[in-house]
Amino acid sequence: MTMDERLKNYLETWVPRIDAEMYRFLPIDKEPVDFLYAPMRDYPQRGGKRFRSALVLLGVGAFGGDPMMGLRTAAAFELFQSFALVHDDIEDASLMRRGKPCLHQMHGIPLSINVGDALYSKVFEILQANREILGDAITLDLLREMICGAQRTFEGQAYDIGWIAAEVIPDVREFIEMLRRKTGWYSGRGPCVMGAMIAGADEGMKRAIGDFGEAIAVAFQIRDDLLNLVVEDADEAMAPAITSGGYGKERGGDIAEGKRTLMVIDLLNRCTPEENRRVREILDRDRATTSQGDIEWVIGLMDGYGAIEKAQQICHVRAESAEARLAHLPPSESREVLRDMCSFLVERAF
Repeated sequence: MTMDERLKNYLETWVPRIDAEMYRFLPIDKEPVDFLYAPMRDYPQRGGKRFRSALVLLGVGAFGGDPMMGLRTAAAFELFQSFALVHDDIEDASLMRRGKPCLHQMHGIPLSINVGDALYSKVFEILQANREILGDAITLDLLREMICGAQRTFEGQAYDIGWIAAEVIPDVREFIEMLRRKTGWYSGRGPCVMGAMIAGADEGMKRAIGDFGEAIAVAFQIRDDLLNLVVEDADEAMAPAITSGGYGKERGGDIAEGKRTLMVIDLLNRCTPEENRRVREILDRDRATTSQGDIEWVIGLMDGYGAIEKAQQICHVRAESAEARLAHLPPSESREVLRDMCSFLVERAF
């Protein structure tokens, strides 16, 4: 079986079970349907790769546990992802998510904030429901981990949007630290560690798989930022699927939003003072006044100065570093699927 087949088979086996568990906690027969419960299902129903939730189950399996015992925790991560996206889209004034208008573009900001809040509350409802299958002690440990991890996510988001508000350009070290907090935990370390906790892994093994998870999450975020610059027109309106699909967001949206990405930081360190001034002006203005021509000019500048190519190289190096960390885990089928996922999430895009 090839790498792609092994990963595809795993996800096609487990993602429907994760989704079924998640939707059990998202009622469709409770009021107010139109203003709360239907919008709560919106982002999950648009698709997505479900890799965060899959990491939970792979973390369980990597240490000999039964992945069925991790389904609720996996579902909790999917709802955390949806909550984070709803709020992130509002904070960034984004236009598209998974090939459709963002929730706040459809329903307005006040209703969408409330939907995000409700999704966040569901994360803890699902986690506490683990008591009947995992017992009180493990459930409490999982809740503690989620609370600490959520705080790290909010710290990272504070840097990400704070730099824009303050018109600050971070250095590379500060940027990577922001990624470690904003996405490194909930997209990698958290699901891997919580899966290992369910399996009863020791502290050393939890740390080892957590280090892998954080490394792959940071690499994936750099790759995602790169895709925002190189996405094809056809992929803008196509939602990502489990092992296929498009990008689902507008090309250059990160530039319009003023995002401080690895490519932006590298470009500003390479370009002329006049170019630097204009790039900064484009990043710091209101997105409503940023034209597609402005965005394409910045992307062209990044390409010309090698900022895109350098970020691709950094992404590859970090992916290789993540994969190397798997050597610290015991041999298992789950470990090999983790290796496949590392390649799929980071390497295949380039």
